[in-house]
Amino acid sequence: MSEKNMPQPGFHCLTFGCQMNVNDSQWVARALGQRGFVERSLEDADVVFLNTCSVREKPEQKVHSALGRVRQINPRAVVGVGGCVAQQLGGELMKRHPQVRLVAGSDGIVHAPDAFVRLLQEDSLRLSYLDFTSGYPDRDPCLRGEAGSAITPVAFVNIMQGCDNFCAYCIVPFTRGPRKSRSGSAVLEECRAWLDRGAGDITLLGQNVNVFGQDDEGDGTSFPELLHKVAALPGLRRLRFVTPHPRDFSEETVAAFADLPQLCSRLHLPLQSGSDSVLARMGRGYDMGRYLDLVARLRKARPDIALSTDLIVGFPGETEAEFEDTLRAVDAAGFMSSFSFCYSDRPGTRASAMPFKVAREEQLARLERLQTLQNERAEIWLAGRVGMDSDVLLEGRSRREAGEPDDGTETWQGHDPWGDTVNLTLPAGIGRPGLFVPVRFTAAKKHSLMAEAISPEKIRA
Repeated sequence: MSEKNMPQPGFHCLTFGCQMNVNDSQWVARALGQRGFVERSLEDADVVFLNTCSVREKPEQKVHSALGRVRQINPRAVVGVGGCVAQQLGGELMKRHPQVRLVAGSDGIVHAPDAFVRLLQEDSLRLSYLDFTSGYPDRDPCLRGEAGSAITPVAFVNIMQGCDNFCAYCIVPFTRGPRKSRSGSAVLEECRAWLDRGAGDITLLGQNVNVFGQDDEGDGTSFPELLHKVAALPGLRRLRFVTPHPRDFSEETVAAFADLPQLCSRLHLPLQSGSDSVLARMGRGYDMGRYLDLVARLRKARPDIALSTDLIVGFPGETEAEFEDTLRAVDAAGFMSSFSFCYSDRPGTRASAMPFKVAREEQLARLERLQTLQNERAEIWLAGRVGMDSDVLLEGRSRREAGEPDDGTETWQGHDPWGDTVNLTLPAGIGRPGLFVPVRFTAAKKHSLMAEAISPEKIRA
């Protein structure tokens, strides 16, 4: 068989963890596509990329279990492990799982696509990329030649990597390395490329975006300056960012919510605990008074801002009274949603050596109480949207209900500026990914909104 007629190698990505990991895996997929690979099922893939997270409980066990599943389903595939667990375990993964021939840490993922090409060519080769780089490991976003061919309504752009905070519970500084900023020009170039592909909603990503540009690797562009520059790009309708640190939230960034209409009225602002004493043990660098003052200033700048947060239950030594402070904080800050988890030891962190661990049973009981309260607040938030007008960015077709008649309509799904999932029905042939549709919210479900288009006959224009 000639090389021209050889079948294209197939790849498959498995991703755990944060949006940054999802973004990294999507980049690996695009980069492999530009190297002649095609995406295939796990059973049929020639290479499998497993992108890992070590923030939550028992991440190593989850990775070992996933690798065992890959071996059972596709023992012939070349496997690469990337991300935080790869950074943490390194060569141990290759020793325990002979099928693993690539280990790429947080900064080493940039080498993964070319590494897979080499590994398919050299059967005995094994590659490891675990060193932290002194600067941001920038990479071709692999978007060239794609303008107009594939609409991507929502895009995510990495602006920095790593963290220097060393909060007591957090393993990120050990697995992502010290903070290092991408150049402002590179961020703007990638944003322009996404806009050329039809993106109307861009999220800037980093472990602590507030300190973008403040490290030695930055090019002098501050985070507020970056927000203004991205917001000014032609074609951008919505701009978001994650994750900020409350301690480092500048007045200029607060003012951006008043000055930039493109900046969405939704902000994820991690709190972690509502107790001042727990926050001090965590090393967060603020107390509830300072946090609530920031919330008040944000609401003054953007009265309709909606806040979500992260909360840890059962931090070492957490008393019932300290936990109840967190319950009160949910109402005091007015969170519309939260991501809450039981504390778990992460190796090498200060909290892992702290005494007075909270029993697992008590952690779970407290978590249930917190999530019940937050679910009630989330339902109130969604119910309060009913009857309001906004716009929805269509991202794809919704799954029709079984037995729904074919009445010449299509059900689409997207998100509003506050990040709520919205489903709406349109006349057939009108909807498309990337289209902004003016809507009125008609009903609230448990985790989403229903809406109707305002003047659907005008949408075609």
